[in-house]
Amino acid sequence: MKQISILIAIVFLMISCKQEKSEKETLSNDQLIAKAKEIHERVITLDTHCDINIKNFTDSINYTQDLNSQITLPKMNQGGLDVAWFIVYTGQDSLTPSGYAKAYDIAMSKFDAIHKLAKEIAPDQIELALTSDDVRRIHKKGKKVAMIGIENGYPVGLDIANVKKFHDLGARYMSLSHNGHSQLCDSNTGEADGIWLHNGLSDLGKEVIAEMNTHGIMIDVSHPSKESMRQMIELTKAPIIASHSSARALCDHSRNLDDEQLEWLKENGGVVQTVAFTSYLNTAKFEKRVVKEVEIGKQIADSMGVTWLEREEVMKLSTEEKEKYYDFLGTMAAIRRAKVKKMDNLPPAVDVVDFVNHIDYMVDKIGIDHVGISSDFDGGGGIEGWSDASETFNVTIELVKRGYTEEQIEKLWSGNLLRVLDEVQKVARELQKS
Repeated sequence: MKQISILIAIVFLMISCKQEKSEKETLSNDQLIAKAKEIHERVITLDTHCDINIKNFTDSINYTQDLNSQITLPKMNQGGLDVAWFIVYTGQDSLTPSGYAKAYDIAMSKFDAIHKLAKEIAPDQIELALTSDDVRRIHKKGKKVAMIGIENGYPVGLDIANVKKFHDLGARYMSLSHNGHSQLCDSNTGEADGIWLHNGLSDLGKEVIAEMNTHGIMIDVSHPSKESMRQMIELTKAPIIASHSSARALCDHSRNLDDEQLEWLKENGGVVQTVAFTSYLNTAKFEKRVVKEVEIGKQIADSMGVTWLEREEVMKLSTEEKEKYYDFLGTMAAIRRAKVKKMDNLPPAVDVVDFVNHIDYMVDKIGIDHVGISSDFDGGGGIEGWSDASETFNVTIELVKRGYTEEQIEKLWSGNLLRVLDEVQKVARELQKS
């Protein structure tokens, strides 16, 4: 009887799949867009990585206005982006007391900015969420949702008590390094020269992993080295995330996850948030296009009286100098996006199709429950078709074109990430009890 029931279920599933495929093939463009719109409005759309500039969190200049930044409240409304994880980012500097102190101050200024947006600037439009229940409650009220992630554990310094302090300020994920080895772990950037500081995690980094488990902060493996990731998975008692990475099999960049790392993540129960970052999606298209975009960028820099710097030169800057240069890059990028839209005969840009190709690959490789979506807006992210938050709907359109169901799209946009957050916080409660 049980075998007959299973056979019947399989037959119904095959019929359902055929019907879905047939529906996809016969939908007109207008019908497809209408279907995508209905899904987009029903699911909670969540982007795990949006960088911020504290200059955009003042009484006179802020996210209630349609600024040049890729993410603002008007752009979120226009594109139907419900949840933005704002990032407390600090660039890597010297592993010294003065370096840690500067990084801590920068981190605190960004925490303050995010809290100011939610509590003072636009409390009627956006609220800070700390749990998945908060996300759903705030979304149900018709408001946008802010969440906080930390990019680079460098501001923890040597004081492990800062982990709880950052949690209490709202941080719900943290990567232990960025571009360059931190005091906590090695970075993926070590691949370039083969020089490693810790051969994975430092002793302090191992303590920080345990502390993150205890307080319910998701471990982010997007920037740490492969060996660091392996050791994190070995130590953690909770699922992990890659907050903004794509598939290395499709684009060979050290910031992406190879098939072995994807399998580790699946076995751990985590999620990889596919990132809309051109150079992490399609190498051939990126390299042809970037030549022209760099040329335009240099022209803009010259008009602004700024010296254009190559990546290696930027990495050598002090924390303050990097922040200043990144401010310029944000302004320049907005100007360049506007100029490029009016230009013809440019090499094809990396676009939403390339982006969803990575989603397809990783879903096929590790399953629909372990893949999500991120932009890295205002941190270098943005592609043709999803160049800022106002174009968020285009991602859903492409997913519908590929035949993803509403249930699958909900998982990709928010369900998987929120499930991991729930599990991480459940582990924390159990650890605190014991």
